[in-house]
Amino acid sequence: MSETKKPFSQVLRSPGDFLKQVIGQAVLVRLNSGAEYQGRLVCLDGYMNIALEQAEEWIDGVRHRTYGDAFIRGNNGT
Repeated sequence: MSETKKPFSQVLRSPGDFLKQVIGQAVLVRLNSGAEYQGRLVCLDGYMNIALEQAEEWIDGVRHRTYGDAFIRGNNGT
């Protein structure tokens, strides 16, 4: 019997596995407070702490600050 392969989008993965695949790419991180951070994902750990490069802080659609690097605690994300 031949094995049916699922399309990439249907393969069950953990959020951490997905994020590891997008390291080095531009991401948007939305916090529980509603603030958003856009930047390039540098790394993450088992607690879902995230490090971004070239990060920008956006609140209510308005850019407030620009950072070289930003560290976001995993329990702050939505």
